[in-house]
Amino acid sequence: MRRFEAFLKRTGLYTVVVGLAIFAAFPFYWMLLTTFKTEIDLYNPSNVPYLFNEPPTMKHVEYLFNNTLFAQWLLNTLIIGACVVIITLLLAVPAGYALSRLLGRAAETTSIGIFLTYLVPPSLLFIPLSAVISRLGLSDTYWALVLVYPTFTVPFCTWLMMGFFRSIPKGIEEAALVDGQTRLGAFVRVVLPLSISGMLTVIVFSFTLSMQEYVYALTFVSSVASKPMTLGVSTDLIRGDIFFWGSLMAGALIASVPVAIIYNMFLDRFLLGITGGAIKG
Repeated sequence: MRRFEAFLKRTGLYTVVVGLAIFAAFPFYWMLLTTFKTEIDLYNPSNVPYLFNEPPTMKHVEYLFNNTLFAQWLLNTLIIGACVVIITLLLAVPAGYALSRLLGRAAETTSIGIFLTYLVPPSLLFIPLSAVISRLGLSDTYWALVLVYPTFTVPFCTWLMMGFFRSIPKGIEEAALVDGQTRLGAFVRVVLPLSISGMLTVIVFSFTLSMQEYVYALTFVSSVASKPMTLGVSTDLIRGDIFFWGSLMAGALIASVPVAIIYNMFLDRFLLGITGGAIKG
Protein backbone atom coordinates (compact mmCIF):
# COMPACT_ATOMS: atom_id res chain seq x y z
CA MET A 1 0.00 0.00 0.00
CA ARG A 2 2.81 2.38 0.88
CA ARG A 3 4.58 1.57 -2.37
CA PHE A 4 1.40 2.29 -4.29
CA GLU A 5 0.97 5.64 -2.50
CA ALA A 6 4.61 6.53 -3.19
CA PHE A 7 4.11 5.58 -6.83
CA LEU A 8 1.03 7.82 -7.07
CA LYS A 9 2.87 10.74 -5.47
CA ARG A 10 5.84 10.33 -7.79
CA THR A 11 3.59 10.01 -10.83
CA GLY A 12 1.68 13.11 -9.82
CA LEU A 13 4.92 15.04 -9.27
CA TYR A 14 6.32 14.04 -12.65
CA THR A 15 3.04 14.88 -14.33
CA VAL A 16 3.06 18.38 -12.86
CA VAL A 17 6.73 18.91 -13.76
CA VAL A 18 6.27 17.71 -17.33
CA GLY A 19 3.15 19.85 -17.70
CA LEU A 20 4.95 22.96 -16.46
CA ALA A 21 7.92 22.21 -18.74
CA ILE A 22 5.64 21.90 -21.77
CA PHE A 23 3.83 25.09 -20.78
CA ALA A 24 7.14 26.98 -20.48
CA ALA A 25 8.62 25.57 -23.69
CA PHE A 26 5.52 25.98 -25.88
CA PRO A 27 6.08 29.71 -26.71
CA PHE A 28 9.58 28.88 -27.99
CA TYR A 29 8.19 25.98 -30.02
CA TRP A 30 5.51 28.23 -31.50
CA MET A 31 8.06 30.90 -32.39
CA LEU A 32 10.26 28.25 -34.01
CA LEU A 33 7.35 26.93 -36.08
CA THR A 34 6.24 30.38 -37.21
CA THR A 35 9.79 31.43 -38.07
CA PHE A 36 10.38 28.60 -40.53
CA LYS A 37 6.87 28.03 -41.89
CA THR A 38 5.99 29.17 -45.38
CA GLU A 39 3.30 31.81 -45.76
CA ILE A 40 0.94 29.29 -47.34
CA ASP A 41 1.44 26.97 -44.39
CA LEU A 42 0.85 29.83 -41.94
CA TYR A 43 -2.38 31.13 -43.41
CA ASN A 44 -4.03 27.91 -44.61
CA PRO A 45 -6.75 27.12 -42.02
CA SER A 46 -6.93 23.48 -43.10
CA ASN A 47 -3.32 22.81 -42.09
CA VAL A 48 -2.36 21.52 -38.66
CA PRO A 49 -0.96 24.63 -36.87
CA TYR A 50 1.40 22.68 -34.58
CA LEU A 51 3.37 20.94 -37.32
CA PHE A 52 5.23 21.73 -40.53
CA ASN A 53 2.75 20.88 -43.28
CA GLU A 54 5.23 22.04 -45.93
CA PRO A 55 9.04 22.04 -46.02
CA PRO A 56 10.54 24.74 -43.75
CA THR A 57 11.87 27.95 -45.27
CA MET A 58 14.53 30.51 -44.35
CA LYS A 59 12.64 33.28 -46.12
CA HIS A 60 11.46 35.06 -42.97
CA VAL A 61 14.93 35.06 -41.38
CA GLU A 62 16.48 36.36 -44.59
CA TYR A 63 13.87 39.12 -44.78
CA LEU A 64 14.58 40.07 -41.18
CA PHE A 65 18.32 40.54 -41.79
CA ASN A 66 18.25 41.78 -45.39
CA ASN A 67 15.22 44.09 -45.39
CA THR A 68 15.42 45.56 -41.90
CA LEU A 69 18.14 46.89 -39.60
CA PHE A 70 17.71 44.01 -37.17
CA ALA A 71 21.47 43.55 -36.66
CA GLN A 72 21.79 47.24 -35.77
CA TRP A 73 18.78 47.02 -33.44
CA LEU A 74 20.32 44.02 -31.72
CA LEU A 75 23.63 45.86 -31.28
CA ASN A 76 21.81 48.92 -29.90
CA THR A 77 19.98 46.71 -27.41
CA LEU A 78 23.21 45.08 -26.24
CA ILE A 79 24.91 48.47 -25.79
CA ILE A 80 21.93 49.87 -23.89
CA GLY A 81 21.65 46.78 -21.70
CA ALA A 82 25.37 46.72 -20.88
CA CYS A 83 25.40 50.42 -19.97
CA VAL A 84 22.28 50.08 -17.84
CA VAL A 85 23.77 47.10 -16.01
CA ILE A 86 26.97 49.01 -15.22
CA ILE A 87 25.09 52.10 -14.02
CA THR A 88 22.72 50.00 -11.94
CA LEU A 89 25.55 48.11 -10.27
CA LEU A 90 27.52 51.28 -9.54
CA LEU A 91 24.50 52.90 -7.88
CA ALA A 92 22.46 50.06 -6.40
CA VAL A 93 25.24 48.06 -4.72
CA PRO A 94 26.74 50.87 -2.58
CA ALA A 95 23.29 52.34 -1.90
CA GLY A 96 21.95 48.97 -0.78
CA TYR A 97 24.97 48.44 1.45
CA ALA A 98 24.64 51.88 3.03
CA LEU A 99 20.95 51.40 3.75
CA SER A 100 21.46 47.91 5.16
CA ARG A 101 23.96 49.19 7.70
CA LEU A 102 22.09 52.34 8.77
CA LEU A 103 20.38 52.18 12.14
CA GLY A 104 17.00 53.51 13.14
CA ARG A 105 13.83 54.35 11.30
CA ALA A 106 15.57 56.50 8.68
CA ALA A 107 16.95 53.50 6.81
CA GLU A 108 13.58 51.72 6.77
CA THR A 109 11.72 54.82 5.60
CA THR A 110 14.30 55.55 2.91
CA SER A 111 14.23 51.98 1.62
CA ILE A 112 10.44 52.02 1.37
CA GLY A 113 10.57 55.35 -0.47
CA ILE A 114 13.14 53.98 -2.92
CA PHE A 115 11.03 50.93 -3.62
CA LEU A 116 7.88 53.03 -4.11
CA THR A 117 9.61 54.97 -6.90
CA TYR A 118 9.88 51.67 -8.78
CA LEU A 119 6.08 51.34 -8.68
CA VAL A 120 5.48 54.66 -10.46
CA PRO A 121 4.23 53.77 -13.98
CA PRO A 122 6.28 54.98 -16.97
CA SER A 123 3.16 56.65 -18.43
CA LEU A 124 3.44 59.28 -15.67
CA LEU A 125 7.16 59.87 -16.03
CA PHE A 126 7.89 60.00 -19.74
CA ILE A 127 6.60 63.61 -20.10
CA PRO A 128 8.96 65.20 -17.50
CA LEU A 129 11.75 62.88 -18.62
CA SER A 130 11.24 64.11 -22.19
CA ALA A 131 12.08 67.65 -21.05
CA VAL A 132 15.25 66.40 -19.36
CA ILE A 133 16.33 64.42 -22.41
CA SER A 134 15.66 67.38 -24.70
CA ARG A 135 17.73 69.76 -22.58
CA LEU A 136 20.61 67.31 -22.52
CA GLY A 137 20.51 67.01 -26.32
CA LEU A 138 19.98 63.24 -26.27
CA SER A 139 16.69 63.17 -28.17
CA ASP A 140 16.37 60.46 -30.81
CA THR A 141 19.48 58.57 -29.62
CA TYR A 142 19.73 55.36 -27.67
CA TRP A 143 21.82 57.21 -25.07
CA ALA A 144 18.53 58.70 -23.91
CA LEU A 145 17.45 55.18 -22.96
CA VAL A 146 20.77 54.58 -21.19
CA LEU A 147 19.97 57.60 -19.03
CA VAL A 148 16.28 56.81 -18.50
CA TYR A 149 16.27 53.05 -17.87
CA PRO A 150 18.20 53.25 -14.56
CA THR A 151 15.28 55.25 -13.17
CA PHE A 152 13.37 51.99 -12.79
CA THR A 153 16.23 49.48 -12.45
CA VAL A 154 18.15 51.26 -9.68
CA PRO A 155 15.26 51.57 -7.13
CA PHE A 156 14.29 47.90 -7.21
CA CYS A 157 17.90 46.67 -7.34
CA THR A 158 18.83 48.93 -4.42
CA TRP A 159 15.99 47.44 -2.38
CA LEU A 160 17.03 43.96 -3.48
CA MET A 161 20.69 44.44 -2.55
CA MET A 162 19.72 46.03 0.76
CA GLY A 163 17.85 42.87 1.74
CA PHE A 164 20.74 40.71 0.55
CA PHE A 165 23.35 42.68 2.53
CA ARG A 166 21.19 42.37 5.63
CA SER A 167 21.50 38.59 5.35
CA ILE A 168 25.29 38.89 5.71
CA PRO A 169 26.24 38.87 9.42
CA LYS A 170 27.87 42.06 10.62
CA GLY A 171 30.34 39.98 12.60
CA ILE A 172 32.20 39.14 9.38
CA GLU A 173 32.84 42.82 8.70
CA GLU A 174 33.74 43.48 12.31
CA ALA A 175 36.31 40.70 12.18
CA ALA A 176 37.82 42.27 9.03
CA LEU A 177 37.96 45.66 10.79
CA VAL A 178 39.73 44.09 13.76
CA ASP A 179 42.26 42.57 11.35
CA GLY A 180 43.16 46.04 10.12
CA GLN A 181 40.83 46.54 7.15
CA THR A 182 39.12 49.85 6.60
CA ARG A 183 35.36 50.03 6.11
CA LEU A 184 35.89 50.24 2.34
CA GLY A 185 38.41 47.42 2.42
CA ALA A 186 36.05 45.18 4.38
CA PHE A 187 33.28 45.97 1.91
CA VAL A 188 35.40 45.20 -1.17
CA ARG A 189 37.32 42.17 0.17
CA VAL A 190 34.72 40.54 2.40
CA VAL A 191 31.17 41.68 1.65
CA LEU A 192 31.26 41.84 -2.16
CA PRO A 193 32.56 38.26 -2.64
CA LEU A 194 29.69 37.06 -0.47
CA SER A 195 27.23 39.09 -2.54
CA ILE A 196 27.91 37.57 -5.97
CA SER A 197 24.45 35.97 -6.11
CA GLY A 198 22.75 39.27 -5.36
CA MET A 199 24.82 41.15 -7.94
CA LEU A 200 24.12 38.45 -10.52
CA THR A 201 20.41 38.92 -9.85
CA VAL A 202 20.84 42.67 -10.40
CA ILE A 203 22.65 42.04 -13.69
CA VAL A 204 20.02 39.64 -15.03
CA PHE A 205 17.10 41.75 -13.84
CA SER A 206 18.37 45.10 -15.17
CA PHE A 207 19.51 43.65 -18.51
CA THR A 208 16.29 41.78 -19.25
CA LEU A 209 14.17 44.73 -18.12
CA SER A 210 16.05 47.07 -20.45
CA MET A 211 15.65 44.56 -23.29
CA GLN A 212 11.87 44.30 -22.99
CA GLU A 213 11.01 47.96 -22.24
CA TYR A 214 8.84 49.62 -24.90
CA VAL A 215 7.16 52.84 -23.67
CA TYR A 216 10.32 54.87 -23.11
CA ALA A 217 11.88 53.55 -26.33
CA LEU A 218 8.82 54.60 -28.31
CA THR A 219 8.87 58.03 -26.67
CA PHE A 220 12.54 58.96 -26.99
CA VAL A 221 13.71 57.20 -30.17
CA SER A 222 12.25 57.61 -33.64
CA SER A 223 15.12 57.18 -36.12
CA VAL A 224 15.34 53.63 -37.45
CA ALA A 225 19.10 53.26 -36.89
CA SER A 226 18.86 54.20 -33.19
CA LYS A 227 15.96 51.94 -32.23
CA PRO A 228 16.39 49.06 -29.80
CA MET A 229 15.23 45.65 -30.85
CA THR A 230 11.79 45.67 -29.23
CA LEU A 231 10.85 48.95 -30.88
CA GLY A 232 12.41 48.22 -34.27
CA VAL A 233 10.80 44.82 -34.70
CA SER A 234 7.35 45.99 -33.65
CA THR A 235 7.32 49.19 -35.74
CA ASP A 236 9.02 47.99 -38.94
CA LEU A 237 7.40 44.55 -39.18
CA ILE A 238 3.86 45.73 -38.44
CA ARG A 239 2.64 48.04 -41.17
CA GLY A 240 -0.97 48.99 -40.76
CA ASP A 241 -2.96 45.76 -40.76
CA ILE A 242 -0.10 43.76 -42.30
CA PHE A 243 1.87 41.61 -39.88
CA PHE A 244 5.09 39.93 -40.99
CA TRP A 245 4.51 37.07 -38.59
CA GLY A 246 7.43 34.92 -39.70
CA SER A 247 9.99 37.71 -39.36
CA LEU A 248 8.39 38.92 -36.11
CA MET A 249 8.74 35.48 -34.57
CA ALA A 250 12.28 35.15 -35.93
CA GLY A 251 13.29 38.36 -34.16
CA ALA A 252 11.58 37.26 -30.95
CA LEU A 253 13.24 33.84 -31.11
CA ILE A 254 16.73 35.25 -31.68
CA ALA A 255 16.29 37.67 -28.77
CA SER A 256 14.68 35.29 -26.28
CA VAL A 257 16.76 32.11 -26.64
CA PRO A 258 20.07 33.61 -25.36
CA VAL A 259 18.25 35.15 -22.39
CA ALA A 260 16.60 31.82 -21.58
CA ILE A 261 19.98 30.07 -21.76
CA ILE A 262 21.56 32.62 -19.42
CA TYR A 263 18.69 32.21 -16.95
CA ASN A 264 19.13 28.44 -16.95
CA MET A 265 22.93 28.62 -16.60
CA PHE A 266 22.74 30.85 -13.51
CA LEU A 267 19.37 29.72 -12.16
CA ASP A 268 20.71 28.57 -8.77
CA ARG A 269 22.58 31.80 -8.12
CA PHE A 270 19.65 33.85 -9.42
CA LEU A 271 17.23 32.18 -6.99
CA LEU A 272 19.72 32.62 -4.17
CA GLY A 273 19.95 36.31 -4.97
CA ILE A 274 16.16 36.71 -5.00
CA THR A 275 15.60 34.81 -1.74
CA GLY A 276 18.78 35.92 0.03
CA GLY A 277 17.13 39.08 1.29
CA ALA A 278 14.48 37.01 3.05
CA ILE A 279 17.10 35.56 5.40
CA LYS A 280 17.56 37.64 8.49
CA GLY A 281 21.20 37.96 9.49
